[in-house]
Amino acid sequence: MTRPVTDTARAQAQDLLDFIDASPSPWHAVATCKQRLLAAGFVRLEEFDRWQLEAGGRYFVIRGGSSIIAFTIGSQPLAETGLTMIGAHTDSPGLRLKPRPAENANGLVRLGVEVYGGPILATFADRDLGLAGRVMVRNDVGIESRLVHIDKPLLRLPNLAIHMNREVNEGGLKFNKQTELPLLLGVGDDAQTADTQFRRPLADALGVAPENLMTWELAACDTQKGSFWGADGEFIANSQLDNLASCHAALSALLAVDKPGQTCLVALFDHEEVGSESAAGAGGSLVGDVLQRLAGNFALDGEDLRRLLARSYFISADMAHAWNPNFPSAYEPGHRVLVNAGPVIKHNCNQRYSTGADTAALFMAICEQAGVPCQQYAHRTDLGCGSTIGPIVAARLGIPSVDVGAPMWAMHSIRESAGVIDHADMIAAMTGAFRL
Repeated sequence: MTRPVTDTARAQAQDLLDFIDASPSPWHAVATCKQRLLAAGFVRLEEFDRWQLEAGGRYFVIRGGSSIIAFTIGSQPLAETGLTMIGAHTDSPGLRLKPRPAENANGLVRLGVEVYGGPILATFADRDLGLAGRVMVRNDVGIESRLVHIDKPLLRLPNLAIHMNREVNEGGLKFNKQTELPLLLGVGDDAQTADTQFRRPLADALGVAPENLMTWELAACDTQKGSFWGADGEFIANSQLDNLASCHAALSALLAVDKPGQTCLVALFDHEEVGSESAAGAGGSLVGDVLQRLAGNFALDGEDLRRLLARSYFISADMAHAWNPNFPSAYEPGHRVLVNAGPVIKHNCNQRYSTGADTAALFMAICEQAGVPCQQYAHRTDLGCGSTIGPIVAARLGIPSVDVGAPMWAMHSIRESAGVIDHADMIAAMTGAFRL
């Protein structure tokens, strides 16, 4: 039965699109979260300070500029009630500039890139691309990290004409990652080096001298804004739905719960798309450090910390593969999850997902109590299954965990699609989890 798109669901989807449009890189995503948390009265903590936490307090901490943990301390004793955690990731696959990217190629300036994670490379071709990320800038007092977002068409990856690639429609569009992915920036100017031409738009965007740009972490980003589509506007399209949609849902749920009994925590990590093994990734110490400091502030010893973790519940939120009617053979029969049919519980017996029967049943009950449907997904047995932060965090902390996500199409494309109702359902389910 088709459910109508409510005004509330449409407003939440628009807020998601705005969130993504303001967050073209992991550093921007964290900055957007920071703005929303500060506006809601959360207090920023610094890792190098001593923490003084209070019951009922609302706090957040940032590591590396691209990972953030926010939490609201409940009114009930931590060791007796545990906490509910929701985790997601701030990064998305794509093209990242090399440290010295610019070269003059027969009169055209192009920028060398590395492939970050596993993007669908063909979707980057013939699109209006900008640049976003962080730049280290030299100033009068030292070195400063600055965010930059050039959201006008600056770069392009032109396709080869079909007259020179006659088999493209049969063999698929493929790029050699070293020689065929560099992005075109402009016409080479004999009076300027390629590096100078590359630095100029960055320096202009930041309002600094080009020579003060030291180094950078920059990604090619789509300049097309997010949109609604479909006969009734029931779908959304944007870049980075995987996994900023989960970040937005988790943050929205945390902000919706004002004075919980149980402590509620949202952890948004960088580097999931490349394995999570970094200081800012889910495989690092960030979440464990926060939990230890949280326990220490309330005089919990090691025994109490273990009791706290044993009573806790972790929801790993990462987008799910929706059934695509154009490719029915790609899906496991009986597990064809549908867009706008509710959050998806993801199963894999080889622990690519962290879900167990017990943690799945609890999430089903959460959805039922929140009044939203839920679905179950398993990957085809003869296809490799992706993974999430769920198994990593569950293993490191010993917390019961479930992997969930909103269904979507074209995961890892530069332009992904999902359902308006599904996003509203995910926010409702996560809010319900925080109110257990």
